[in-house]
Amino acid sequence: MTPSENYLKRLPSDIGGASADRIDCRNANRQKDVVLAYFLLRVTIGTNIFIHGLSRILAGPSHFANALVLAFQHAPLPSGLVRLFALILPCAESVVGLLVLIGVRTRLTLVAGSLLILTLTFGATLNQDWESAGLQLIYAAVYASLLAFRHQNTLSIDALLERNSFKGDRL
Repeated sequence: MTPSENYLKRLPSDIGGASADRIDCRNANRQKDVVLAYFLLRVTIGTNIFIHGLSRILAGPSHFANALVLAFQHAPLPSGLVRLFALILPCAESVVGLLVLIGVRTRLTLVAGSLLILTLTFGATLNQDWESAGLQLIYAAVYASLLAFRHQNTLSIDALLERNSFKGDRL
């Protein structure tokens, strides 16, 4: 029992009851805010990553690949490897972003997104692009936060599927 619950138990019933109702209401509102905050952060990063990939696909994958090979010309990586990565990256971003956006296979997708950011951070630091590497840390922190608080992922396809599976189990 929490200290506030102990305190409320000692109050006269008419005062304690009203206070307990207000506390329950505040706690319910806080929980709703946490769920909403998680949802907004998840769909924001999902949209960001999805549009990253989609815009590169729509612009033409070779356009992005050529630009990345040029940007990495002084990095100790073979240009063929950079080009291959640049051709795969937009599809990976689109898939990861879309799945995070709608909340499907959230845990797996957040881990995949984190590994994608880790790979991008490796490339940015190898290329000594410290500004991009710093920005990648923000993405890494968002992915880590979403993974750590995944129990708040109740506004998602995953949660909908889970609720429906429980309904099926009851029958």
